[in-house]
Amino acid sequence: MKGKIFKFESFATHDGPGIRGAVFLSGCPLRCAYCHNPDSWSGGEEVDSRALAKRIASYRAYYRKGGGATIGGGEPLLQSAFTLDLMRALHEEGLTVALDTAGSVLDENTDAIVREADLIILDLKFPTEAEYRRYTGGSLGTTLAFLERCRGKRIWIRTVVLPGINDAETEIDRYLELIEGIPIERYELLPFHTLGFAKYEALGFENPLAALPAADAETVKRLQRYADRKRAREGE
Repeated sequence: MKGKIFKFESFATHDGPGIRGAVFLSGCPLRCAYCHNPDSWSGGEEVDSRALAKRIASYRAYYRKGGGATIGGGEPLLQSAFTLDLMRALHEEGLTVALDTAGSVLDENTDAIVREADLIILDLKFPTEAEYRRYTGGSLGTTLAFLERCRGKRIWIRTVVLPGINDAETEIDRYLELIEGIPIERYELLPFHTLGFAKYEALGFENPLAALPAADAETVKRLQRYADRKRAREGE
């Protein structure tokens, strides 16, 4: 099956547990204000799912100690049939598969993709529908509906910390309220960075957060400790 990707990394260390082969699919229905890969929105290299799985598996020596493959984007659910076929091909190659998604597309392949995933990494972008629409153009309701379908799976949830927007404990509380009662393995805060700003300029795209500084590392660490403590108390 053919699909489009914009990047492949054979030695990825931030896309799930261990060392991973991470493939990033082209296309995304969202236009997140803080997106650092606007070059993923369209275009890309057309590849065959089975050939790509073999390419990833050729690096299997890297992935033996708790690693595997990760399919991200863009939004991999936008190419759902290709994503599903690639996941199955990777499993045939003996690799575990993580799905890195914003949960922004639901279609006839969603449930099968969730069943096929060994780990789901979900980007929980904003805690209200209004903020979600303002900063991403998408719907929080769709993401939460996807999360409901993931119950019983191994789940990581990630949130990007943006200075002056959601970098306070009261803001983190709102995210934690959304996922209360859903067993998740990890809730991880990621710092907003400005490394993708040059891409906006090169592509001629407007950068809606051009004036925003990178998140303070100590603030993100403090908020992570706060979230971890609160989740631990709730789990007692």
